[in-house]
Amino acid sequence: METTKNLTPDLFEPAETDVKEQEQIARKKLTFWGDVWRRFRSNKGALIGGILLLIIAVMAFIGPDMNPYTYRAQDYSVINKEAFGDHWFGTDALGRDLWTRTWYGAGISLLIALLAAAFDLFIGVPYGCISGYYGGRVDNWMQRIIEVLYGIPNLVVIILLLLWLDPGIFAIALAMGITGWITMARVVRGEMLKLKSQEYVLAARTLGASTSRMLVKHMLPNVMGPVIITIMFSIPTAIFFEAFLAFIGLGIRPPEASLGVLIEEGYKQLQLYPYQLFYPAAVLSLIMFAFNLVGDGLRDALDPKLRQ
Repeated sequence: METTKNLTPDLFEPAETDVKEQEQIARKKLTFWGDVWRRFRSNKGALIGGILLLIIAVMAFIGPDMNPYTYRAQDYSVINKEAFGDHWFGTDALGRDLWTRTWYGAGISLLIALLAAAFDLFIGVPYGCISGYYGGRVDNWMQRIIEVLYGIPNLVVIILLLLWLDPGIFAIALAMGITGWITMARVVRGEMLKLKSQEYVLAARTLGASTSRMLVKHMLPNVMGPVIITIMFSIPTAIFFEAFLAFIGLGIRPPEASLGVLIEEGYKQLQLYPYQLFYPAAVLSLIMFAFNLVGDGLRDALDPKLRQ
């Protein structure tokens, strides 16, 4: 006690502070999406998948122009030749360059899958938001419609549509999108049912926020994580389904090219010329593998429970 009594204000001097040093010590502001990117790039598998997707997308764009051949050009003097000269993947039964057709077909398959995913996004997300937000009788009727559509095999719907429409890029994407949005709608509805009972939503409603503002400003941004993950898994499913349709003769018609068309043509030559099946099948497998790696990485990065 005697020691403290001897303390006087003269003994204390204010510490000198350096503003630049404080800024160096301060931690940079980290946003939600910045944290997602940090965690995503720390996942080696997801990063490898993203790099693979980037390479495949670039090759689908520039690959067909890397040699002088078009995907339709036929040369009967080089029929069924393995890789040689300018034909880096060889030629098919009509003398068409497989390098050009493989990368052109990869671009067509990716385009169909992206269009199908766009149908899922623009139909499934609003449908699930309205159903989950309003609930009650509205939700009941909207879910009955989904159950009826879910009970019809999507392959039957797709076959009927493709028999009615001329098979093409838009027709196949539309056929897959008509039934593909159901999964997205159910995911969004489940998230909306959880979010509408949260405190910040109740506070915004108490303060008089309109329904559109509640959905767009407060609830939809919190649903984007599951939506992105669902899209990342629906794209490879659409690519595989397009390949299946082409394999059974309901996809894009030759001489147009997609990965499914090339696999179907290569399957006919499997015993004599297996390379004609190997290259498009390898590209298809890489696309499926890369999308699944990226989807797993996004699922982990967007999960707040795994945040460190």
